[in-house]
Amino acid sequence: MKVNGKQVELATGQTITEYLIALKINPATIAIEWNGEILDREKWSETPLSKDDKIEIIKFVGGG
Repeated sequence: MKVNGKQVELATGQTITEYLIALKINPATIAIEWNGEILDREKWSETPLSKDDKIEIIKFVGGG
């Protein structure tokens, strides 16, 4: 699977939510692009990842 353009290994059958927990990423501070589409947050826990997926983890930043 590719995450933010880098090839990574993942556990078989892992969901997006499980992957984020393993990376210790706060889901409230990010958006997920999954195979070219922004994925609704409600679907993260039911969306299994596969070796052919491409995801982008987009982190919100404040500024002014």
